[in-house]
Amino acid sequence: MGILEGIGRLKQGLTRTREGLLGSVARLLLGRPLINEELLEELEEILIASDVGAALSSEVIASIRRRVKEEAMAESGGLLPVLKEEIRRQLSAGGPGSNGDAFSLPETRPYVILIVGVNGVGKTTTIGKLSHRYTAQGKRVLIAAADTFRAAANEQLEIWAKRSGAELISQAQGADPAAVAFDAVMAARSRSADVVIIDTAGRLHTKVNLMEELKKIRRVISRHDPSFPNEVLLVIDASTGQNGLHQARQFASSVGVTGVVLTKLDGTAKGGIVLAIARELNIPVKFIGVGESIEDLQAFDRNAFVEALFAQ
Repeated sequence: MGILEGIGRLKQGLTRTREGLLGSVARLLLGRPLINEELLEELEEILIASDVGAALSSEVIASIRRRVKEEAMAESGGLLPVLKEEIRRQLSAGGPGSNGDAFSLPETRPYVILIVGVNGVGKTTTIGKLSHRYTAQGKRVLIAAADTFRAAANEQLEIWAKRSGAELISQAQGADPAAVAFDAVMAARSRSADVVIIDTAGRLHTKVNLMEELKKIRRVISRHDPSFPNEVLLVIDASTGQNGLHQARQFASSVGVTGVVLTKLDGTAKGGIVLAIARELNIPVKFIGVGESIEDLQAFDRNAFVEALFAQ
């Protein structure tokens, strides 16, 4: 997929958020030719409504207020570029993983990716789309079906494995998830695989605590190599807004999340959650889902995101 096509998909996928945020900002600035405190307060309310979060919205406006004073800015028409610049700055808090190169893997082989998140956020679809991108790069990919508590999990992953050209490692329903993950890493080494993607449960039908189960998977696969897993990706449904931020806090504190996959951005007008995750948790948003197509999982690029968000 070319750069222009990728930006076009991103712009289309962000339509609802863009229309809500950009439309509200444009109407506000059009109706208020001069900058005053009331205008800045209304701009803050627009950011909050886009799920940026109250604290972060206040911080953004405080920074804009300082810029307005320092630059003796009087006309509201000059606020949009300042707002875009401030959003870029806030997104940079997520670290280097937010610069659009998330599909590029280091030399580590096999590279082990643990996928976590609650049920219904799009973990299985994300795994399928990741597998597709890596196999398209010529990499040998193994998928570990370690969500052994959900009846349909193996069947769904098997479909994605066949579609993407990956290999599936699975056991019977109810098997020990950590054992499945361990077998997958062992198989990856014997088969000289490049990437292992481990699916996990989003909730358990037993008395075992989910976070403890995920910690066990980490411990068991680290017996192969202390660096495993090399990546822990948390999948969040963007439409859940601030609830998604709460999920991120829980998983981050328990299993050491290294990056976020934000799915279903095309289905929400509250894409501001991207800023909240990057800024408040200091975790990079590495991938975003902006549609149903297998090509609609994109490496997150903060500059492209801001440009698409405010594109006319």
